[in-house]
Amino acid sequence: MLDSSLAYESIFVARQPIFRTDLTVWGHELLFRSSDQESAIITDAAQATSSVIADGFSLASEGLPRTTRILINFPEKLLLSDIAFALPPDVCMIEVLENVPPTPAVLKALTRLKDAGYGIALDDFVGQPELLPFLEYADIVKIDILGMEGDLSKTDAVLDMLPDRGPLLLAEKVEDSNLLAPLGELGFSLFQGFFFSRPVIIPGKKLSSNEMTRLQLLEELGRSDFHLRRLTEILKADPNLSYRLFRYINSVSLGLRYKVTSLDRAVAFLGERQIRQWLHTAILADLNPAPKAGELASMSVQRAKFLESLCNTDALKSCQPDAMFTIGLFSLLDAMLDVKMDDILTTLPLDDEIADALTGRNPLHSLLGLASSYEKGLWRDTAEALRLLNLDMRQGDLLYARARHWAQKALGAGLGE
Repeated sequence: MLDSSLAYESIFVARQPIFRTDLTVWGHELLFRSSDQESAIITDAAQATSSVIADGFSLASEGLPRTTRILINFPEKLLLSDIAFALPPDVCMIEVLENVPPTPAVLKALTRLKDAGYGIALDDFVGQPELLPFLEYADIVKIDILGMEGDLSKTDAVLDMLPDRGPLLLAEKVEDSNLLAPLGELGFSLFQGFFFSRPVIIPGKKLSSNEMTRLQLLEELGRSDFHLRRLTEILKADPNLSYRLFRYINSVSLGLRYKVTSLDRAVAFLGERQIRQWLHTAILADLNPAPKAGELASMSVQRAKFLESLCNTDALKSCQPDAMFTIGLFSLLDAMLDVKMDDILTTLPLDDEIADALTGRNPLHSLLGLASSYEKGLWRDTAEALRLLNLDMRQGDLLYARARHWAQKALGAGLGE
């Protein structure tokens, strides 16, 4: 049973990726709230808010390359307090919320930030006349595509309001991947939204033999009678994974006095738990060579650990942890492979309960909705889903924060160069 009073983290962070045109990750936006509230943190206590932002940044940036930019939302009070100077200007960008008025005091605060080397992003610009003074300061302008119902003529009209040689354009709330190309033609170079997690169905596409092998290996990892010897035999048939495993095992970061010289010794040295972590992340990322795969792999592993951890609560104490882990782990395979989930499941000998949960025919599917609401920063949806499970916010946040930390460690092992 989970002790919900256990203090693990004082804040919670959702991390939403921002992609370039080629779908490589440019950065992330952070969405904050406290453990016992549903909405984004806006507090009158400058010192407490500074602690929240600083701690949240450290938490969310764990495992990210130093070159990854991070956008942090700033309401008016935070801008005026100058607490942004606690964040590194080479990594963090200050995102001015759309409800911040361009008062002389706010513009002076932005001048101080710009002079100190901070980048400024203007959120949700749709041509509001009152926000025009911010354009002089903005390095990035975020335009809500969903809010304009995907009407590119409306978007073009907003772009006409921007100065020549203006800021970078970021299209946010992009839900349809078909919009990426036309938005790129309009000048957008950054994209944010959940288009990347939705599959683009290609009629007639089938899984390649390599993809089939990787899926079967994932299934082997999920078996209750999992054995390292059997796993070693499977790895011997995959030179790519074996090479990457050796590269990881023989890395200086492990502090080994002697290099591992055989695959058997490499697998035995890592042990069951660590080899599971490494293979889960490496295989998921390999299922689709597109740059988005790394982000989807991270989300999948995070979901898997989160759903598994729900079995430690009173609400779901009768569930099977291995089954829950598998549901979360496979929940984004359709997006990663660009193949319908029903077609994928015909290639895997999964239990009916797991298959039905993945396709929405089992009540356990609602747990994937809970994980998704955390990922998207939909705090009210999160609160309602937790209420239905008889879990409080603090308990849910604790489980999800631990799952995120576990996934970040696993990703660092499986996907690092």
